[in-house]
Amino acid sequence: MLTWKDIINFSVKGNPTPDKRVEKPEAEWRAQLTPEQFRITRKKGTERAHSGALCSIYDEGQYNCVCCNTPLFDSTIKFSSGTGWPSFTQPIKENAIKYEKDSTFGMVRVEVMCNTCDAHLGHVFPDGPEPSGLRYCINSESMVLDKEIAE
Repeated sequence: MLTWKDIINFSVKGNPTPDKRVEKPEAEWRAQLTPEQFRITRKKGTERAHSGALCSIYDEGQYNCVCCNTPLFDSTIKFSSGTGWPSFTQPIKENAIKYEKDSTFGMVRVEVMCNTCDAHLGHVFPDGPEPSGLRYCINSESMVLDKEIAE
């Protein structure tokens, strides 16, 4: 189980090696994604709080990267944080997520990205529920829910 100390170590000392890498030119990402998905995942945008389709869905399944379909989170570790974005306590695998220090907007946070394709997902905070204490705050537009995994 990852802890806040692990997250900080990854953001400072380097991330775990992904199982594979997916890299495409910007034109291919633009052709594949909706304008909002592109803005969020490739340009590090964010959706308005409480606007994402996956915010209030708690169906069983697996949340995959909208860009490369890499499994990111499992529905069993999703929780209602009240923040307006889908929230999770752990990634599906330690090497599924990439972490980088984010000093934008006058604050210091840890950005989370897909470790396979570098898609911006959101941020992780140390104010989640036990036992990990982590809250991965993720944009709905950066994920797709695969319900067939649960069947």
